[in-house]
Amino acid sequence: MSLQACAEIVRTGDPDRFLATMAAPSHMRGPLFAIFAFNVEVSRAPWVSRESLLCEMRLQWWRDGLNAIASGAPVPKHEVLTPLAGVVDAHSAGVLGDLVTARSWDIYQQGFDDAAHFSRYLQDTAGGLMWVSARATGVQDGESAIREIGYASGLANWFVAVPELVARGRKPLFDDDPAVLGGLARDGLARLKAARKSVPSGARYATRTGWQANRTLVSVAANPAAVTGGRLHNSEFLRKSSLLWRVLSGSP
Repeated sequence: MSLQACAEIVRTGDPDRFLATMAAPSHMRGPLFAIFAFNVEVSRAPWVSRESLLCEMRLQWWRDGLNAIASGAPVPKHEVLTPLAGVVDAHSAGVLGDLVTARSWDIYQQGFDDAAHFSRYLQDTAGGLMWVSARATGVQDGESAIREIGYASGLANWFVAVPELVARGRKPLFDDDPAVLGGLARDGLARLKAARKSVPSGARYATRTGWQANRTLVSVAANPAAVTGGRLHNSEFLRKSSLLWRVLSGSP
């Protein structure tokens, strides 16, 4: 199976990570595209049907594939799972398995239980994905800092997605009080600032995929109402120019 198919999935389904990956050295792009294509496909699984059982079955298919990778068993021929099996080891397969399990929340219409539940969701999805992608580029340490950058990036992306999730009948916020949202944003900024001081320099090709997190979180901290008002999208110029700055400066 060609990694080009994975690149195309990411290009259409996750354009921000596509741009960041294209800024990585060519030998790293294949592994990153395989991992990010997996993430796109898993994020779509809870929405393939209104029948929750069918969505759960789709997620279970991914769990089974990851279990096969972890055990060294053959995996089904698939445009994403096959390349993924060639770039992740048993540890990363386990982390991605936690991501799939967390995504079960997306199937149903009940909200998060509390702040701790919301935090675990972000850690298991965005945090875990960031760590796996860093490992795929050769990074072996700095897990805590890398996961924190992933958490902050996931929080920023979640804020942007809130209006669409509400429109689809979900309850994406455990508390929509502006004071709570502002506090979450400030916490995300603090995590991001601290993590960037200790993250391994070699992890930048993975952590750079969250290049818009700081700008989004600053916006929410200053104006929490922008979350529910759907006013967090950056212009195309700002998106690309801010990524270019991080690439040229070597920032994570």
